[in-house]
Amino acid sequence: MPRPLHPTALVTGANRGIGRAIAAGLKAAGARVTLAARDEDEGRRAAFELGASFVRLDLTDPDTSFDAVTSAGGFDILVNNAGILNDVSLLSPRSDFDLAMEVMVAAPLDLIRLNVPHWRRTGWGRIVNLSSGWGAHAQGLGGPGAYGVAKAALNALTRALPRDLPPGVKVNACDPGWVRTRMGGEGAPLSPEEAADTPVWLAMLPDDGPTGGFFRNRRPIPW
Repeated sequence: MPRPLHPTALVTGANRGIGRAIAAGLKAAGARVTLAARDEDEGRRAAFELGASFVRLDLTDPDTSFDAVTSAGGFDILVNNAGILNDVSLLSPRSDFDLAMEVMVAAPLDLIRLNVPHWRRTGWGRIVNLSSGWGAHAQGLGGPGAYGVAKAALNALTRALPRDLPPGVKVNACDPGWVRTRMGGEGAPLSPEEAADTPVWLAMLPDDGPTGGFFRNRRPIPW
């Protein structure tokens, strides 16, 4: 099926940083964007400034995912951007392992499942999973705490999903690089807008574009 003229898009964690830049990029590309964030005040402010819609979405609360998708009837494009990063040993009783897996693996899968009926109806869909080089076995699963482990699991999900998704739906992961955000810090070399280029490209892929891949700067990279 051809891409809709103005596809609908849901971007999680889009009130700031890379997510906000992705939302802006998709809107500029003609998508009808819904900005999702846990903080309602920040989310509504960002959505107003971008001219986007807003939905409150707490990835630790599955009910909010259900409400966000079902109230909209589903989305053509799903960008799983939201993430957490904590510097706590995996062996510590204070490890963020459960939370990291919930936010960066389980919740994205829930959102994908909730969108499947819409994609079956329309025959077109795009899923973009924001991953990291820290989640790549080829780069040694770096990063603090459970972050790299969760991103590696998100990568595995990205590789496995093409066999189960409806025809016309593509899923890919990307590493945006080291970005000047609250998570990345002011010393990072990339702006959020530069980091958003590959996710926006993946969200608008043509029918002959890739699926089940891992990308940086629009090029495949090792898992």
